[in-house]
Amino acid sequence: MEKIILQQLEESLHVKRQFIEKHLDRIIVAVDQMAASIEAGNKILIFGNGGSAADAQHLAAEFVNRFKIERPPLAAMALTTDTSILTSIGNDYRFDDIFSKQIEALGKKNDIAWGISTSGNSKNILQAVEAANKRELYSIGFTGRGGALAKYVNLAFAVPSDDTARIQEAHITLGHIICDLVDRRLFP
Repeated sequence: MEKIILQQLEESLHVKRQFIEKHLDRIIVAVDQMAASIEAGNKILIFGNGGSAADAQHLAAEFVNRFKIERPPLAAMALTTDTSILTSIGNDYRFDDIFSKQIEALGKKNDIAWGISTSGNSKNILQAVEAANKRELYSIGFTGRGGALAKYVNLAFAVPSDDTARIQEAHITLGHIICDLVDRRLFP
């Protein structure tokens, strides 16, 4: 048991280190885009399925409430939380439309559309990013090895792993780094 625990920890650390080191320049671009968007009065819209939906909610809460420092709330929302919207769109149209319709309703030019998909191939995520790009939102994608999502977004972050748990661990680590750096940029 102890050997398995330590092996999983080592795998997680290795994947996260590779992922973060590979994307250092892109992380700075993401932080600059998010900070500029918020400074201009825009918002961050975050969305994903399953564990990625939970990550979307988690990260939106870090922006709206606070991350590490006391500061005013920052405009962010998870598109995964309103069950009436999600179920009415899923029922009346299709599940693939649950995020794109919200982007169309809520997204404005220069907002941030942040899609999270471990496979990079979730139809509802891809459709939402397409809608965001049409409305001139800046799109960011968190994915595994890439999938189609990496091709659709302005800025892609692909975790070098096929293990869903390792991908999700890397996503939330990077999400926390971004939250911290946006705070530092806006509130030095």
